[in-house]
Amino acid sequence: MTEKKETKLITKKRLKRVTRLLWVAFILVFVGVPLYIWSVSANIGNLYGELPTYSQLENPDQNLSSLLYSEDGVVLGSYYRNNRNPVTYDELGDNLINALLAAEDIRFDQHSGIDLASMFRVAFGVLTFNRQGGGSTVTQQLAKQLFSTRVARPEESGRLQGINRYLDELIYKTKEWILAVRLERSYTKEEIMAMYFNQVEFGSNTYGIQSAAQTYFNKNPNELSVEEAAVLVGLQKAVTGYNPVINPEASKRRRNVVMNQMVKYGLMEKELYDSLKVQDIQLDYRVQNQNQGLAQYFRAEIAKDLRAIGNEYGFDLYADGIKIYTTINSRIQMHAEAALDTAMRVLQRKFFNTLKDPDDSTKLLEPWLDDNDRIFPDFFEDIALPRTPRYRSLIKKYGEDSDSVDYYLNKPNRMKVFTWGGEVDTLMSPSDSLRHYKYFLQSGFMAVDPHSGQIKAWVGGNNFKYFKYDHVRLGKRQPGSLFKPLVYAKAIEMNYSPCYQLMDQAVSIPLPNGDIWSPQNALGQFSGEKMTLTAALAESKNSVSAQLIDIIKPENAVEMVKKLGIKSPIRPFHAMILGTHDVSLYEIVSAYGTFVNKGVHIEPHYVTRIEDRFGNVIYNKVPRKRTAINEEVAYVMLDMLKGVTHRLRYRWMQDYGLLYPSDSLDIGGKTGTTQNGSDGWFMGVTKDLVAGAWVGGDDRAIRFKAWTDGQGGRTAMPIVGGFFSRVYADTLLNLQHGPFIRPESIGIEIDCKKYELLRNPQDTIAEDEEIYQPF
Repeated sequence: MTEKKETKLITKKRLKRVTRLLWVAFILVFVGVPLYIWSVSANIGNLYGELPTYSQLENPDQNLSSLLYSEDGVVLGSYYRNNRNPVTYDELGDNLINALLAAEDIRFDQHSGIDLASMFRVAFGVLTFNRQGGGSTVTQQLAKQLFSTRVARPEESGRLQGINRYLDELIYKTKEWILAVRLERSYTKEEIMAMYFNQVEFGSNTYGIQSAAQTYFNKNPNELSVEEAAVLVGLQKAVTGYNPVINPEASKRRRNVVMNQMVKYGLMEKELYDSLKVQDIQLDYRVQNQNQGLAQYFRAEIAKDLRAIGNEYGFDLYADGIKIYTTINSRIQMHAEAALDTAMRVLQRKFFNTLKDPDDSTKLLEPWLDDNDRIFPDFFEDIALPRTPRYRSLIKKYGEDSDSVDYYLNKPNRMKVFTWGGEVDTLMSPSDSLRHYKYFLQSGFMAVDPHSGQIKAWVGGNNFKYFKYDHVRLGKRQPGSLFKPLVYAKAIEMNYSPCYQLMDQAVSIPLPNGDIWSPQNALGQFSGEKMTLTAALAESKNSVSAQLIDIIKPENAVEMVKKLGIKSPIRPFHAMILGTHDVSLYEIVSAYGTFVNKGVHIEPHYVTRIEDRFGNVIYNKVPRKRTAINEEVAYVMLDMLKGVTHRLRYRWMQDYGLLYPSDSLDIGGKTGTTQNGSDGWFMGVTKDLVAGAWVGGDDRAIRFKAWTDGQGGRTAMPIVGGFFSRVYADTLLNLQHGPFIRPESIGIEIDCKKYELLRNPQDTIAEDEEIYQPF
């Protein structure tokens, strides 16, 4: 064979080989690649792992924050695992959209989920060892975020996954390509853009642009400036590395890169960029948590009920993005919190003053007292400290006799502690920290619209960040004389007039067990005069109340207080009329509301409806109501409560600048104080609102030494009075002064002059002669 023929043969073989290679390449590209993509899509032989179904694409599983709304449309707070509140495309604003397009996907509007130009650029960079950025589109990134394509559970993994990291990367990318195309077919470009911004993380436990804009700049997304939008878009490169709080200089550099890209693509003027690039990032950083905002105790307490409702109605409070519409009025709540805060600051100063050591005014005596008003020995070490979770955990870990328990309880730590002057950063041991907090009086307040049963304000304590315990519904203490009107209502129902008279004198009442009950009046004094029931209630005369319950019988009294709304266990003992059973503020406010609502008791409630994230109503609250007493009895009780607030010694409400009863405004009220002054209560009622407050120590031993200092008229009444002053002065609430609504006819005589004439028609009463009453 000649050389020429041999060359020709070799060339021919090479052509055949090239042709075969071209055919192989052709088959691989135009047959193999589609076949491979189809096999991944169909998960043939479970080689690659399952892809989301089309149903899941249309309803992706997102952890959305659930929002809590006041009745006047204010967002009170949110419940979440990931702090994410979705927005629509129209709520994003041009600055955010332009920043994202420039930084991540400038051809977003041209491609269908996969940007081939970017893919070839990335491939070329890999082959030439000169990477030129990523090739993932916004849609691909959304697919990765929505469906966690790179974090598969073992049961969801395919048989080829986990063999080789390069093979895993190919499978992951392929899935993202497939999902991106499917997303583009299922959603519009605007919807995809909004979904992206709602899904991605921004650090500081913020998910989605709404939470991010609020957290970093205290703005809504469409209010962000161009440089603020660039900061948040730049975070997508690395939420920690470019976090403006943790790494402000790195964040600034990344922001400038994003803005430079905007200039490059004509989305920002060069002159504006030059002026902004030198500026530091100006944050208004506010990490959203349950220790901020209005109604913190309310939000925490009702979360328990919302979880139970969720179990029944099939929603997840912390992930399903539901909307809870409550009865709380944000302005009324604001006034309630302000009233409590103002009153408790004054009261705490007074309490500290009574504790000053007479030998050293810079020191405070211990506030825990025994029944003889002496400092309770070893109270802190033997009672208060062992109750704490920290003490119990140390005992469990080291044993009761271990020195380690004392060591760790008394080891100083850096901490912030509460004072009424503001947080104090200090060095304090856990034991000293507990001791510090035991010196503070605690409080609770609740206000209800008695005609609907809707709770309008709920303040469970002084400061939710430092005192988590709720004193509205959880806390239960003896109400003292606050309980008397609930029992007096039974006497009125049994046709006893409020003008019925009993002697204010020492009494000895035989009890069924053979004991003798001889209750004392508050200050141990008896006037020896006859008193009307109205006067006795206003003066809180225990002697008259004791005689009254002996007449109407404890069993009947228990029946009445239950009808009025008290759910705590009440035993049919004579002493119950003096408020010896523990009840909650929630129950007491509920019961007093029955008087204003013409005898109809409505269970206090705080949710009107719950909607899913699409606006469908999934829960409607139907208030529970029942007739407890007739309208006449209810009005008579209101008239008797007016007698309390008209007492001369309560005119100091005016001296404190508080709202007080007048010809244009009826206010009824009642104080309650326990025997040693541990608990002070006050209930106030108007035609519009029923409000109650409690004040006391964490423990019953923590109290004022003088009973008069701890009585409800001095501790709790300023809270309620301050609240009424604020809400009736707020013109936006439109609460009008007015009297209690009187029934057309009253079969029970409430005019005590006429009552006496009816009882003794032979007697006459001079115009200026008065039956003994409190006003």
